Amino acid sequence: MIKNLIRYFKSIDFFKAFLVAISMVIPVLVSIYFFDSFTIGFSFALGTIFSAPSDVSGSLKHKFYGILASIILSFLITLLIGTFSGSLFVSVPLLIILTFSISYISVFGFRASLVSLSGLIALVLAFANQSAEISVFEHSLYILLGGFWYLFLTVITQLSLPSVQVDNLFVNLIEKTSEFIKIRGKLLVEVENRTTLLEQNFKLQVEINELHETIREVILDKRLSSGFSNRTRRQQLIFSKIIEIYELAISNTIDYEKFDTFFKEHQEKIDEFKLLIFEISNRLNHISKVILNEEKLSFKNNFKVLIKKIENHIEIYKVSVGMPTSREGTIFLLNYKEYQEKQISNLIDIVRILDSYSKNDKIRAIKDVEQFLTPQDYDLRKLKANFSFKSPIFRHSLRLTLTMLIGFIIGNFIEMQQSYWILLTVVVIMRPSYGLTKERTKNRVVGTLIGAAIAVAIVFLTQNTVIYALIAALSLIIGFSLVKQNYRNGAAFITVYVIFMYALIHPNILTVIEFRVFDTLIGSVLAYLGNYFFWPVWESKNIKEFFSNSIDSFVEFLKEIDAFYHKKGEVSTAYGLARKEAFLQVGNLNSAYQRLIQEPKSKQQNLATIYELMTIFNTYLSSLTSLGVYIRTNETGKVPQQFEVYIKYILANLEKAKDILNNSETKISLENKELDVATKNYEDYFKNLALKRDKEIEEGLPITKEMRMKLHEIQLVSEQVRWMFNLSENLVKKVKLI
Repeated sequence: MIKNLIRYFKSIDFFKAFLVAISMVIPVLVSIYFFDSFTIGFSFALGTIFSAPSDVSGSLKHKFYGILASIILSFLITLLIGTFSGSLFVSVPLLIILTFSISYISVFGFRASLVSLSGLIALVLAFANQSAEISVFEHSLYILLGGFWYLFLTVITQLSLPSVQVDNLFVNLIEKTSEFIKIRGKLLVEVENRTTLLEQNFKLQVEINELHETIREVILDKRLSSGFSNRTRRQQLIFSKIIEIYELAISNTIDYEKFDTFFKEHQEKIDEFKLLIFEISNRLNHISKVILNEEKLSFKNNFKVLIKKIENHIEIYKVSVGMPTSREGTIFLLNYKEYQEKQISNLIDIVRILDSYSKNDKIRAIKDVEQFLTPQDYDLRKLKANFSFKSPIFRHSLRLTLTMLIGFIIGNFIEMQQSYWILLTVVVIMRPSYGLTKERTKNRVVGTLIGAAIAVAIVFLTQNTVIYALIAALSLIIGFSLVKQNYRNGAAFITVYVIFMYALIHPNILTVIEFRVFDTLIGSVLAYLGNYFFWPVWESKNIKEFFSNSIDSFVEFLKEIDAFYHKKGEVSTAYGLARKEAFLQVGNLNSAYQRLIQEPKSKQQNLATIYELMTIFNTYLSSLTSLGVYIRTNETGKVPQQFEVYIKYILANLEKAKDILNNSETKISLENKELDVATKNYEDYFKNLALKRDKEIEEGLPITKEMRMKLHEIQLVSEQVRWMFNLSENLVKKVKLI
């Protein structure tokens, strides 16, 4: 409990929330003390509120321009709405035009969507401004200055405390990678629970990929702008090792049906692997705690003992089952042990870097670093390209505009104390996807009711305004710090903050609570119904695009693996980029699937088939990665012709599946004769090697390094390409059903 509390205070979310609170409170106190005016300070505080959504993890440059765009947009909107808010005939058209236009900015990506959110909040609160103390222009100007004040604090804190953001990002990534690895261990033994575990891994992959992108932006962008410092060197190397650990975890692809058949009677062998994987996961968690200074770096582990036990179990399996029956299972266990040893090696490297990173002067920079940064695409042609009902953002913008108009009409024609709360609720809840809107609606309503209940209880206990002010300040910090991690609890504390802020201005606090709850309920209902009935975007109709994009990335990744198998040597930039793209596209696919399963049952068309496809795509990525890792990290011989035949057939199936998804006529047709010959050649080659080894065993000869390499290579490579071919065949069959 105490450790969790300490970690919460160290978190980047608490740090940012505290910064927001400071940048709001200081102007208000200065305004009251020096100018005897709450209004000026309040306008400054609004500038902070409008800027804060764009303050997300990322490079300082992108953060700076994102916050700057929010400041300028908020200033212009506040000035425009404030000037014409007195005329209903002007303000209604302005509401329609501005809501659509600001929401439509989201076509430029995630950071643009945050600028859009800032603009929409500014739009709503501009209608709420009824101050007679200062003019509309002065109010807008103070908002502008408040935004620049927050931007100044953000830049200063990031420059003076650069490790806060990066350390928290690393801890988050390491802990999620640890969880991902632990689930891979559970998949070995929890036969009945595999579907649930795989779905958990789909979700984790989305989160891990997002963290990879953010950390790349922070570390590699810093490398480009400020040079290759010792700290940047350490961060880059740790990041590369974490990616290797994740890649190895992904690549430990297993045909579970075959796996269960092999080891059904030998569960104790698999249990030892599970214990080893759990130990790797635990060591990763230890590393995350070291980064946060929660634990001292320890070199103690059980790896040697666990590896020795596994080696003994492999020997027992080989002897008890007997050769040649046990050969395939033995090779699998040896390969799987080798993968875990590589994981351990990466962990040891991270520990060494953390222990003495100042000595790592020979670390090389990432080659062609700028190519690994996902570019920010702000081409204005995207506005035209997305201006149709095919675009989810276009539909969302229309949906939000209509819902906001309905909320505005309700607020103006029904007497309410703070009717703009309806519009504010719509803005913060409504998202392009139905599932996220539904989840946020539920959490917003529950959070508001909890916050209101807490506020009522406090009101009955005390009417002291000093206590109200302290509670408001504390609730502001807690609310903002929780809103990303736990929206329900964040909404509860923000509700408490809003209520007690109004209590300092309006004496009738119970009336404030009543209207706050009532307006939030109206806004939540409008957001939910609007997303369901107004031009909804159902993922079952759009998921084909994600499947198609994933296939494109598979094709490029497989081609790069094939090229490397022939050339060997140093891994090319093209290989790294193809691998990154494959991971990102499957991550996007997993994210689309998560949205799909949150939609109403009646809208989840072909869900069973889509789930099977999800399994195929994730397994395919695992198999591709496994093949790539093996070829990159092991000595390999000359590429056999049968490998090329399989690659040709796999690529043909992938292209055929893509044609089916795009509803285009496929002209790809290959006879199976060449493939049958390739399969026979692989089998004959393995049998000949196995017979040769059997003779050596009879003669009492130990296995040579060359023989071990050939057996492992032929078994793993042939198995992977055959499996990928079977997956591609299933892929073609399944895409025809959606």
